[in-house]
This record gives sequence, C-alpha cells and structure tokens, in this order.
Amino acid sequence: MSRIHEALKKAQEERGTVPTVSENAPTPEESIPAMPEWRPGASGGTAAPALHPEAIVALLSGYLRFEDVRTNCAHPVWRPDPNVNVFLSPGLNANGAEQFRTLRSRLYQIRAVRPLRTLLVTSSVPREGKTFVTSNLAQSIIRQPDRRVLMIDADLRCARVHTHLGAPSSPGLTDYLRGEVDEMAIIQHGQEGNLYLIPGGGEVANPSELLLNGRLKKLLDRVAPIFDWVILDSPPCLPVADATILADFCDGVILVVRAGTTPGPVAQRACQEMQGKNIVGIVLNAAEAGSYESYYALGYGYVNGPEEINDSRN
Repeated sequence: MSRIHEALKKAQEERGTVPTVSENAPTPEESIPAMPEWRPGASGGTAAPALHPEAIVALLSGYLRFEDVRTNCAHPVWRPDPNVNVFLSPGLNANGAEQFRTLRSRLYQIRAVRPLRTLLVTSSVPREGKTFVTSNLAQSIIRQPDRRVLMIDADLRCARVHTHLGAPSSPGLTDYLRGEVDEMAIIQHGQEGNLYLIPGGGEVANPSELLLNGRLKKLLDRVAPIFDWVILDSPPCLPVADATILADFCDGVILVVRAGTTPGPVAQRACQEMQGKNIVGIVLNAAEAGSYESYYALGYGYVNGPEEINDSRN
C-alpha cells in the first residue's frame, strides 16, 4: 500500500502546483524509478505484477501516459518547410537560431521561480509572426536531450502551424472540442525527436464557444503533465476574444510584436487586453541589429525574424 500512497501523494502534487524545474532537470515521468521486470514464478507465484507507479498516478490523476501517446498517436510523414524553420536553414537568418535559444533560456529562468508549463503565443494583430515564433521556439526546445514539446494550434480561425511542419491539418483541435474524436486521434508525431502536434482541425463557425465548452481544459489537464512544454498558438488578441479565453487555461503568455510595423498604441492596447493574463514576455520580431536594446534592458525576450518570414501570414 505504501507505493499507492506515494502515487496518490504525487498525483496531488501534480494537480496542485508545478514543481520548480531547471533547464536540465528530468521530467516528472523520468523521476519515477522503474519497477523490476515481472516473470511468472519469479517470486514463487503467478500473480500479475503490481502497476508501475507512473501508471497508478496516471489512472488516479486522469492524465495520459507518454508511452501510450507515443505508441498510439497518429504518425504521418511531416515535410517541414525550411523557409520558416531557422534550424533547418541557418542561412535564412544566421542569428535566428541563437535568438530562439536565448528565448528558451529566458523561459527556463522564469520557470525556475514560478509554474510555467503551458504557454500561449499571441500578437495584437495578424501578420506579426506569432506562428513563426511558436514553431521555432518549439524547435529550439526539442534540440535539448529528452525534451518533450506539444504544439497546439488553437487559432481556430486561421490555423497555420501544420503548414510549418508539412503536417495534416485534421483531425485536430476543433474535431476534439466537438466531441468527435479522442486525444490519440488528434496528436501527431511525424519526425524524430519529441515534437508533437495537435493541428487546428476542420473549420468551425463558433470557435469562441468551442473553446469555452470545457473540453479544452480537460485536454490540457491530461496532456500537460507528460510534456515539458505545451505551446499554444492563438489568434491575435485585438480582433477577437479567443486569445483572452485561451490565456485563462495557460501558465503564461508571450506577446509577439513586429518591429517597425506594429504601431505603439496597438501594442499598448494588446497589453491592456491581456492584463492579468500572466504575460511573461514580449518577443520583438523582425528587429534589426541594435534596435532591440530597450526590450533587452527590460528583460523581455526578442527574436530577429527574417524579412521573408514576416511577409507570410503568421
């Protein structure tokens, strides 16, 4: 019974607060010791083996097991677009990959002092580069050993994350929110490493209502504990209310601002709109060298986005 008691205690801790995690710390699953292999008659009997502690915790807390997701999720062939991935085409933006590593480190610094596992990426208006930032931030994290990242395309009005990966667009989040499929049907793993994707899914006429029907919270509660990071791409926060709805389900928010394009008053309105939504930083996208010192001094993250990227519908 002691093992079950420990599992119950761990389940309570997982559901209550997220423990402090450093950039190189093991995941919650990795910290659970493995059970010895069971063989019939190994202990003089034929009883079935006890459940692995992780399996007990998963059953009691309601979240999924990573091994089950890795085995049973969809495995399409992804064809990533090198034109929007700074790690596949270093010549596209020689400094871009390093800037995303810097952003990654900043997020781990914040995570060391407060819970930060589910992260929303948004912008004030369209075409500021939020999907570009979402995709490349995820790419920077999975280049660390054993890091697991789940990207969720929560922009149900203009889903585009799948285009960066060359992945199928459905079934996806809208199909799950409508109760048509389960988690395993919408989670994709299409390349080596630990990057997973939930695409946007089919078009819907009522995205805001779907986000509030309770199923998104259930999904995040079940998947977040088995990934190091869950990164959601959302619609811009000023034209529609979706981003403010999504922010309530996330530990933190990154606001993307496009240098030289986003008017100052518009960026200020976006900050006001997201007030109280745990903004952890601002990413200054498409900044020329030397133009982001003021952001850096304030402790915000920044990214040099290549010009051709900024002209796409991110």
